[in-house]
Amino acid sequence: MKKFLLSIFTLIFPFLTFAQEVADKGLDQQIDEAFKPFSDAVFGAIFFPIFGIPFVLILLVFSALFFTIYFGFPNVKYFGKAINTVRGKYDEIEGGHKAEDTPMTIDGDIRDTIRDESQEGEVSHFQALATAVSGTVGNGNIAGVALAIALGGPGATFWMIICGLLGMSSKFVECTLGVQYRDVGEDGTIYGGPMYYISKGLKEKGFAMLGKIAAVFFAIFCIGGSFGGGNAAQSNQATIVLKDLLGLENAGAGFWIGVILAILVGIIIIGGIKRIASVTEKVVPFMAVFYLLACLYIIFSNFSLVDDAIGLIFKEAFNPTAIGVGSIIGVLLVGFKRAAFSNEAGAGSASIAHSAVKTNYSASEGLVALLEPFIDTVVICTMTALVIIIFNFGGAFQYGGDGLGAVMIDGVSYEGAGITSKAFAQYIPYSNVFLTVAVVLFAVSTMISWSYYGLQSWKFLFGRGKAADLAYKILFLMFVIIGAAASMGSIWQFSDAMIFAMIFPNMIGLFFLFPVVKKQLKRYLDAIKAAKA
Repeated sequence: MKKFLLSIFTLIFPFLTFAQEVADKGLDQQIDEAFKPFSDAVFGAIFFPIFGIPFVLILLVFSALFFTIYFGFPNVKYFGKAINTVRGKYDEIEGGHKAEDTPMTIDGDIRDTIRDESQEGEVSHFQALATAVSGTVGNGNIAGVALAIALGGPGATFWMIICGLLGMSSKFVECTLGVQYRDVGEDGTIYGGPMYYISKGLKEKGFAMLGKIAAVFFAIFCIGGSFGGGNAAQSNQATIVLKDLLGLENAGAGFWIGVILAILVGIIIIGGIKRIASVTEKVVPFMAVFYLLACLYIIFSNFSLVDDAIGLIFKEAFNPTAIGVGSIIGVLLVGFKRAAFSNEAGAGSASIAHSAVKTNYSASEGLVALLEPFIDTVVICTMTALVIIIFNFGGAFQYGGDGLGAVMIDGVSYEGAGITSKAFAQYIPYSNVFLTVAVVLFAVSTMISWSYYGLQSWKFLFGRGKAADLAYKILFLMFVIIGAAASMGSIWQFSDAMIFAMIFPNMIGLFFLFPVVKKQLKRYLDAIKAAKA
């Protein structure tokens, strides 16, 4: 451990020295000027329009709708079973049951073979869910929701909820496949995610070359997503609230906050998925409850305005008045984009974490995973939206803002987490401290989970050696610092592009392999029935 930390410090120290010199000369502007052309090019390539609508959003929405219908609305039908699986109600069929309690075969698999499969995996259902939720529940729920409402008005909330509900079906499919096609190393370490189910699954279908190419593209995009949305965007928002709380205005403040965050994240990610799971299973429930209690306090303190807020959400969803969008298509796109960025359903990233679960049945984890978009978007994002909308009944800012997500409040420009912070400050004393803690916890938990996603993709491309791991982790920690020191505009745009780019290769895998998911779902449901008999 000490040697590892020393090697990281030795390699990163020259970068820190150089970056500090640049930071004092205006790092924000220099990074923006250097990065913006690249960010614009990537963004334009990914969000190319068809009939005025980005094709990637069309693909995302219609795919989620197809899976919802094909599997008989699993987001509703199996919601209870998903909760019971997380609670451990069906643990008896995960290897702990007696031999005479189940038939000799279940859907063609020999019973004892199935039980042996439970030895593969590293974390529990709850730990896998907590790790994956920590990767999705982040500043997309605080800064992203504020951005959506600032741009699209209250109506964006409605489309975020719709996207979250449909996304539950996509999560179910991709996370079932993540477990079904995972690799198990000689030491028992699990390697899973779209890279594996795309390459292995398509090979089974006779499309080996297509599978290899799509898997490589997914891995590249996932690494980019881990550096952007899962890292730099998170550290940037955490730095904004920390600087505001501490009153830090000097040019190098963001850099040094980034260094501290990088050290904290670096210590955690060294432990791998087991360390990440042990941290997230404690941090995620705490921070989610902590944040939701504050939202509920504000909502119930203004209960008479809740029906007005809900009415405005529905009205503006179909008749938007926000300056920045100006049409139902515009507000729909804003809502769907921010929801998809937040819950990542369809991007395939969460299946990397879910693939590490200890289970006999791949569909069991698929059902667990469908809870993610519900927790992330339907619950947490909606709570944040209600707080901001209620706050703005006082006319604090004009929906649409400057068309880029920034709004003027009391003569000062705010964007992202800053808008949410102002809303909280209206109702909760010392809320700047509270929200700073929440934002930092969301950011750190998202970064450590995304470091795992990116590392698994890195391993897929460059092998599973220690040197490859070290190279990725150093790059990842550098992006923590870059994100903290830079302004948000180009980084957020790059983050959007990378995460949405993952949808293209991932959907290739989902559409080839969804019949496998149906078979595995039947196998799991049959096992539950057999255990009850």
